[in-house]
Amino acid sequence: MRSTAITISAAVFALLLIFAAGCTAATEEKAGSAAPSPADEAYARGLAEYGAANYRVAEERFAEACALYADAGDPDKARTARNAMFQANRTYMEYSLDTAAAEAALREKVPGITDAAITDWLENRAQKIVSENETLYFYDVAGDYLYAHPDEMQKQNERSLDFDYVARYAWSGNRSEHGPYVNPVRYEGVERLEIPFEALPSTGILKIWFPLPVETDAQRNVTVTNLSCPDFIAAGPVTTGPIGYVYYEIPVEAVNGNLVLSADIAFTSYEQIFEDIDPEKVGEYDTSDPEYLLYTKSERNIELTDAVREKAQEIVGNETNPHLQAQMIYRHIIETYPYSHVPHGSLDAREPKVAESTHMFETDHGDCGTQSMLFAALCRSLGIPARAVGGYQMLLSETPGTHFWAEYYLPGYGWVPNDVTVAEVADWVVIPEEKRSAFKDYYAANLDPTRLVIQKNVDAPMDPAIPGDAVVFRVVRQYPAIVCDTAEDDLDLLCMECFGISLEAVA
Repeated sequence: MRSTAITISAAVFALLLIFAAGCTAATEEKAGSAAPSPADEAYARGLAEYGAANYRVAEERFAEACALYADAGDPDKARTARNAMFQANRTYMEYSLDTAAAEAALREKVPGITDAAITDWLENRAQKIVSENETLYFYDVAGDYLYAHPDEMQKQNERSLDFDYVARYAWSGNRSEHGPYVNPVRYEGVERLEIPFEALPSTGILKIWFPLPVETDAQRNVTVTNLSCPDFIAAGPVTTGPIGYVYYEIPVEAVNGNLVLSADIAFTSYEQIFEDIDPEKVGEYDTSDPEYLLYTKSERNIELTDAVREKAQEIVGNETNPHLQAQMIYRHIIETYPYSHVPHGSLDAREPKVAESTHMFETDHGDCGTQSMLFAALCRSLGIPARAVGGYQMLLSETPGTHFWAEYYLPGYGWVPNDVTVAEVADWVVIPEEKRSAFKDYYAANLDPTRLVIQKNVDAPMDPAIPGDAVVFRVVRQYPAIVCDTAEDDLDLLCMECFGISLEAVA
């Protein structure tokens, strides 16, 4: 739950502003009532501007209110205004291009693009937001155009993408074992967060949820050693359950120089092979099981709407077998929704909240996380337990890259993986059609072992939980979550660039 003030409807925003300005007759007539302070007035104006989709002005008003509350010696209200300022900034920050800049980005990245193509993309398909009555475009508007036009993407990837390397598991002819868990790879490495001293506040407590590997059926023998600052570990390390993490509470006064948190990690990742599933041998679901209920319900970013239910039924038609239904949904996504980058920060912060799965369903835009969440939503709407698994991949290169993929549950078989995003990479290169099909077939019910799993589903719960009014990126824990009541800057956002993972396959 975010600050309740931010979720007030637009109509109430207007009323609240009028009240704060002291313009109602009732306020004028009430004897002895205190007039709203300048800080309250600034905060009310911020609420009104946010409700009117004037996000940049709202950020300015909330910043003004924060400073005024601080000067008045009211740290609680100052923190509330600061959080509202952070939220307003996150709402629009990924939409950094005006129309002229968006057009220029398309011309630079897509040689030979026509004026008509630019106009059509910007008016009808590009991701955009309106703030202060100005249309602002998502920063990767040109990259998303390429993803939506495979012929153009193939031209640019002709020399830059080694697809034989990417397909080394999907096209392997040397698989001697049958699944589901084969070909283990042992990884060792280091996670490291380094926050510059100058970014830290002078007082207060840093609350940090630091991500770690978690045990799964396909990721085993997880070890975490040499954790920094052991005296300030308040919970964990946790490497079982829905998500891996360790929780710190660090007094800022105890930090001398840059704050460095690190952990040595190791785990064994298995290739998952489920391509021999017999639909006739899939068992019946226990619909009263808590895990079944958990992974078939609507949630914050995997939303089950009537439209999603109708689409799922349209996709599967008369098919009733859950495995075959899930395979039909997988095919539908890779054939219907081209990969694209999306404004995750805005989706996570904006009020009213838009679920990631719904954003993709309504806009046709989705990256690995959004695609996996929509896959899960479509499956869940049919009563098939499904989830979006998050962490890193070492498939495209040896350097870990953030990634999400999906799983659906079949009685008698367990959690079956697929990766709609990696499957679509086959459309970005010129290869024989039979190889393209084989690659997509592999990722329909199999998964390579080049994975680091941090969480088994989006919005995975942690203990202690992130405070409801804190402004952090809640969907995933591929980066640490950082909360500090005394910080003037959005540390959670700034410190994403301060975190990294290095891994090496050792066996």
